[in-house]
This record gives sequence, structure tokens and C-alpha cells, in this order.
Amino acid sequence: MLSFSYGRSPNPAFRIKAANLGGWLVTEGWIKPSLFDGIPNKDFLDGTQLQFKSVTVGKYLCAENGGGTIVVANGTNTSGWAIFKLWRINETNFHFRVFNKQFIGLDTNGNGIDIVAESNTPGSSETFEIVRNSKDLSRLRIKAPNGFFLQAKTEELVTADYEGATSWGDDDPSVFEMTINGSMQGEFQVTNGYGPQKAPQVMRKHWSTYIVEDDFKFIAGNGLNAVRIPVGWWMASDPTPPAPYVGGSLQALDNAFTWARKYELKIIIDLHAAPGSQNGFEHSSSRDGSQEWGLTDDNIQQTVAVIDFLTARYASCPSLYAVELINEPLSPGVSLERLNKYYKAGYDAVRNHSPTAYVVMSSRIEPIDPSGLGPMDPRDPRELFPLTSDLNGSVIDVHYYNSNKSMTVQQNIDFVCTNRSAQLNQITTPDGPLIFVGEWVAELPVPEASKEDLQRFAKAQQEVYGNATFGWGYWTLKTLNNERKHWSLEWMIENGYIKL
Repeated sequence: MLSFSYGRSPNPAFRIKAANLGGWLVTEGWIKPSLFDGIPNKDFLDGTQLQFKSVTVGKYLCAENGGGTIVVANGTNTSGWAIFKLWRINETNFHFRVFNKQFIGLDTNGNGIDIVAESNTPGSSETFEIVRNSKDLSRLRIKAPNGFFLQAKTEELVTADYEGATSWGDDDPSVFEMTINGSMQGEFQVTNGYGPQKAPQVMRKHWSTYIVEDDFKFIAGNGLNAVRIPVGWWMASDPTPPAPYVGGSLQALDNAFTWARKYELKIIIDLHAAPGSQNGFEHSSSRDGSQEWGLTDDNIQQTVAVIDFLTARYASCPSLYAVELINEPLSPGVSLERLNKYYKAGYDAVRNHSPTAYVVMSSRIEPIDPSGLGPMDPRDPRELFPLTSDLNGSVIDVHYYNSNKSMTVQQNIDFVCTNRSAQLNQITTPDGPLIFVGEWVAELPVPEASKEDLQRFAKAQQEVYGNATFGWGYWTLKTLNNERKHWSLEWMIENGYIKL
């Protein structure tokens, strides 16, 4: 193992060239879409954003003022108040969460039939059944816990007092046209979607077949020297993690350490999904897009305990090279103050068990577009410099995804060679932390891009990110998605797009 007795970089000539093992121990649906194929009603997973248009009123159900009062039927399809996020109970029963995070339910303090969005914690009064038209799945009815169906009597009055069958016609006030406005496919969605009986079988088969020993042999034989392995916070509770998560991922990580030692690969353990979700994305296992990590000291301590558990378990393994305390915390939801507090405690937890493992701290990310939509970029990573100045073996992780659809192939390449190179130089200092470009990909959003274009794009990134003082990691090793082939490092190497 390494020693830090001679400064922060005991071997300054060594650089990590890693494959990220994305989609393995933390689910991302786009990497392996087939993982979700066996889920009943799989378009109604946790976090799915639904809109309900009344066929009689012609407007959308919405939580008045975004929540905290009644539900009405006067919304438009562009209003955030007209979006309901699903919390799945089973394939037909759900809670509906509104803009201000309350759940819709029966007004139990009133006449028992009015629909309100007042509860912060869902219970039986906030549990609804969705009944779909088998001949047109976009048409549905919503059965309330009192056994009656919701109906839009007027734009201002929605009640749960319609009974009887329906012909699904436009004259039925209990019929709504449903639009899916967004969906999520992360670890929470796949495990809760399959449910407690089926999820263990599905996930354990996935873990044992998606990444295997031959993958480590491939990595070692193709010029790579490390793997970055995303893990979830629930792993620390294996073999009985809290529902809906499934035990067994810890054994898969144990296997990875065995294979890494055999093929002389280094491992970076990456806490990709922290409790409460540090960015609201599916790859941090957010249930419904909410970002709630770091809001309390208890939450931070829970996360530190995960780091403590993982480091203690693998500190004696020669393959353990680094521990990444969290992946892509999103600004401004994660404040610098809270992040620094966690990073210091997480660093100490690693050092309690390992004097030599590097401690990687992901820079906060923020949307490139001021609207908050679209791709993310690192927020100024130098904001972490004051913290890392006294922490030997500290590394800052920046993720550089370059996919500007408005630019030509050459402009995208020039952006890497000029802009990314300048950004990297700006945060690389002789006495500062090491820098890790932990995620990048050679995917060009230019329809006419040729194989040669992609080769040049990949080579430009390799050359620029090769200057990162800690190294780089390609996202990801493999995908089982023919529409995202360039995201698979394995495919790119086998087909001559990338040479290492």
C-alpha cells in the first residue's frame, strides 16, 4: 500500500485509468433497460410524474397553491401544480405527491369526500387505486380509499363520490386522460417495482451476471489499471437493508475485491447513492426526484457510518486505492457548509481505518443552463481547496461531459482541447489536492459523426484528462442498450474507437 510520508502524491507519475462499473450495484435503467422488463405496470414506478386531464371539464387536476389545501380541476398542462409524483405501494395502489411535497387524500376532517393535499406523511387516507382502460391505457379512473371514484364536478370541485361502472366516454366525470410527464429508473424503482417477493431474485441474478470475473480480466488486458465502483448507502445494512432494497450487493463487492487482486487492479469505492439522495437523480436512488441528503446532522452521521463500514471492511485489501465520499452533490440543494462538514467527518472515518487510501471528494455540480434543465457541470471545484489544504491524500473529482448539440464535431473537440484543458489547469496546483476526472464519455450528439470523428473525440479527451494528477474514469464499462453504445468502454475498445 502507499505511504503519504513524502507528501500528497507518493507516486506522481502514476495515473488512474479506470472503468466505471455503472449500472451494477446501483441501478440506472438506461444502462440495462431489460432489468425493468418483468415489472407489472412498469410505467407506474416511484417518481413517475403524471398529469390527469378531466374529460368533462377539459382541465387538469392540480393541487391549489401547489399543496396545503384542496385539489381542483382548473390546471394547465404547463403548471407544476398539475403534476403528481407516484409513490408506488403495489402495481395498482399509490400515493400521489404534489409540488409542495404533501400527499393528496380524503378530507377526513370534513365531509369525507373532498380531496385535499395536506398530509406530509401518507397513510390509508392517502392511498388510491388507479384503474386503467384496458383498451386505452391513457384513460383511467382513480378510486379513493372510501371505495368511490374521483370525479371533477366543476373546475373548482373534485370529490370522491362517484360509484358504478363506466363506458369510458367523454361524458363521464370520473374519467381522466393521463399523461406521463417524466419517469425514473433507479434502485428504488426497480426494487419497489418488483416488490419484496420478486426483487431479491431479480437483483441477485443481475449482480452475479452483469459484472463477472471476465470483465476484470478484460479491463486489465486493455490498458486500464482501476475500477470505480458505485455503491449505495443500503449496502452497509446488508444482508437486511431497509425496504425496498435487497440484500446481496455486499457479496458482489467482495467478489470485485477478489478479482481486482487477481488481476492487479485498483478499486475506488464510490458512494453513488447517499441516504435521502444528494442530487434527486435516479442514480442516487431518489424515490421521486426529491433531494434530501445533508439536511440534518443525523443524516450526515448516517452517511459517515456507511463510509466507516466500507473502509473498515476493505482497508486491509491491497486493491483498495481510494474511497469517494459522495458522488455529484447538487448545488444549491447541498450547501458548501453542509458538504464540508460531511467531507471532514468522512475523511476522518476513512483515516480511522486506512492511513493510505486516497479520499476522493466530488465537486458540487450545477446545471449549465440557468433554467436548471439539461446537462450538469462542476461548480467551481476550488471551493473545496480550503478544506483539502490540510488533508493529506485528498482528491477532488470533477465530471466532464461534453455533448453540445449546437456545436459541430470539431467544435466539440476544440472545446475539450481548449475549455476543459483550461479548467483542469485552473484547479491543478503544486500544493493542492490531486484532481480526478472521474467520469467522461466519448459520445457525440452530432448525427453525422463518423467513426473517425468519435476516435478523435475520444483521443482528445484521453490526452487532456491524462493530465489530471490523479487520473480519469470512463463512464461506463458496459451498457446493454444499443442506442447508447458509445457509453460502453468495452464496446468502444472492441470496435476500435478507443485505444489505451
